[in-house]
Amino acid sequence: MEDVRVLNPFRLGFGLMRLPKNPDGTIDIPQVCEMADHFIAAGGTYFDTAFVYDNGGSEAAFKAAVADRYPREAYTVCTKLHAAMQCTDEASAKQQFKTSLERTGAGYFDYYLLHALQRSTVQKYNEYHIWDYIAEQKAKGLVRHYGFSFHADPVLLEQLLKEHPEIDFVQLQINYADWDNPGVASRRNWELCRAYGKPVVIMEPVKGGILADPIPKVREILDSAGSGASYASWALRFAAGLDNILAVLSGMSSLAQMDDNLSHMRPFVPLDEKEMQLIARAQKALDAAKDIPCTACHYCTKGCPAQIPIPEIFTVYNRREGSPHFRTVREYTIVTTDRGNAADCIQCGQCEMVCPQHLPIISLLKKCREEMEK
Repeated sequence: MEDVRVLNPFRLGFGLMRLPKNPDGTIDIPQVCEMADHFIAAGGTYFDTAFVYDNGGSEAAFKAAVADRYPREAYTVCTKLHAAMQCTDEASAKQQFKTSLERTGAGYFDYYLLHALQRSTVQKYNEYHIWDYIAEQKAKGLVRHYGFSFHADPVLLEQLLKEHPEIDFVQLQINYADWDNPGVASRRNWELCRAYGKPVVIMEPVKGGILADPIPKVREILDSAGSGASYASWALRFAAGLDNILAVLSGMSSLAQMDDNLSHMRPFVPLDEKEMQLIARAQKALDAAKDIPCTACHYCTKGCPAQIPIPEIFTVYNRREGSPHFRTVREYTIVTTDRGNAADCIQCGQCEMVCPQHLPIISLLKKCREEMEK
């Protein structure tokens, strides 16, 4: 079997989710063309789009900037099918694949993903027989490698890896801020993919831009290196330095962002020991910047009649600073799926009786509920 990583020796991938826009809201195609030119000239090949990005505008922009301007061997492209969005039945879900072929003008897809698998959506992919459908497209030569992008917990990830050993790779959210965040489980999910021999495409290495402008304490720590490197470069180099990586996606929205990313990804030099120590300090600073001083000892959860994952909820709440609300809500949903949520608290008080930090857990859960169950 061909190693999926052979197709992309250059670790940076061009994510087409946050493309530059004109004042009227349309995609700035000339600037996307320039960005693609710089990317390919530097050795980049991996372009990542999706059926649902910009209501199809992203796939069309890829065609205009890349497929219509470069020979097919000059690039690889990945797009995605979302069985829970913009479709109502099996036929409309499968139509996404055909529409993506037309929109991108790629002829075939080097990579194809079942999009955004999580506990609330995974059943749709089974119900609509999407796994078998994409396997059929691979057999026809319309897909070279396929897998799924994932936004959920390690338990579900391992279940999918066991049920679908045929997949070639997995796309995960990985960044240094979420490395041990239970709402994302970057480290554990990456470790599972490595254990199952599935190469990883990294999404959100800069956490949607948050790590390009981190909290003041993190900026202070990274600035102490004296390198003058952008904050985004620290995040990208952390992600790209992991092993078993196929590509690290960056959703670039300007030529300046493209050139900055290329400047530290070619040639790529992993973070050295001293730089990793600074990242560790930055992670601790992120952990310390919290409103709820929970140490995650889990004494509170052992006797909780509602099975509420209290420390995990508090961790998600503490990490909301600078993060878009929808991300906080998504992380909250992940840690409470198949368990109790903050609203399920019956105020029995057993958690407060055993908390070593003497936290007012009942009132704090109410605070979390008001913030994350809006």
